[in-house]
Amino acid sequence: MTPTAPTIQPAPPSGASAGEPAPMLRLEGIRKHFQRKPDILRRALIRAGMARPPQVVHAVDSVDLSIRKGEVVGLVGESGCGKSTLGRIVAGILPQSGGRIAFNGRDMAKMTRREYQAAQLDIQMVFQNPFASLNPRIKIADAIAEAPAYHGLIEGDRNAFVDEQLLRVGIDPSYKNRFAHQFSGGQRQRIAIARALSVDPAFIVCDEAVAALDVSIQAQVLNLFMDLKERLDLTYLFISHDLGVIEHISDRAAIMYLGRIVEEAPTEDVFRAPNHPYTQALLEEVPRIDTSRRKFHAIRGELPSPLAPPPGCHFHPRCPHAFDRCRAEAPRLREIAPGRRSACHLNDRG
Repeated sequence: MTPTAPTIQPAPPSGASAGEPAPMLRLEGIRKHFQRKPDILRRALIRAGMARPPQVVHAVDSVDLSIRKGEVVGLVGESGCGKSTLGRIVAGILPQSGGRIAFNGRDMAKMTRREYQAAQLDIQMVFQNPFASLNPRIKIADAIAEAPAYHGLIEGDRNAFVDEQLLRVGIDPSYKNRFAHQFSGGQRQRIAIARALSVDPAFIVCDEAVAALDVSIQAQVLNLFMDLKERLDLTYLFISHDLGVIEHISDRAAIMYLGRIVEEAPTEDVFRAPNHPYTQALLEEVPRIDTSRRKFHAIRGELPSPLAPPPGCHFHPRCPHAFDRCRAEAPRLREIAPGRRSACHLNDRG
């Protein structure tokens, strides 16, 4: 299916329109490159022309994304596309190589140290594997209370504070003196959520937060996320490779391929009428009960290496619609309809 494009109008920043308040989180031109630092001998050999400089991994390549307060934005893509790296940059775990992050309308690079720490407390992360993210040597009461105690956020009795956090995620407080290995996977993820919420954040980065759970438990945890969003007025960046999860939980979906956002739109629009060829290919691979009229076409080729991404549009080696311009010029992510953005040269063909 070749996309058709409405008349292209100048676009406001992602996720916002004229007259709306500034988004809660805005990413502008975010890049993240990884490069191994050579030792003294190798640096000497490089200067002498006897060795090559270390290769650079282009994990995130100039990402623009905005998220409004109270919104759930789903970030989806194949493994290795850079979505988890982007999530860690948002959460402050990794520094970006370039670009700008604004939180609540303020450039985080221009904040004072105290302001920056407060902003980081307001952004917390829930990881994929709760057994790996929880310290196996400490009781869950200590895991939950450690950060808020350090920042002086516990008022009154510490045990009562821990009990409140556990009750909020559906864990019996009488289990608070147990260790992580004494809980099931679903319970451990609830404890990880309680730990993230213990510092009273406003923004949660969920990095494949249900991927390690059984399907029945996934539904329970997803419902918990939505219940907490309503009760605590939370905002989510929900990272997943599972399109079904994104369709269920997100208000808006951003599709990522090899470090770049290639399409962004309200979730319903993405699933009803995908614009970018990569999004179309992803949706064609989703299992369906009724397959009588469906022709299955796997995405051809392999995901290129981020060590040497293809020139032009990164997707062009695998795209059935690629033409010469795709191989030479990177398409800009721009508005193709109100609230919809796509990075595809096919939209210029009409």
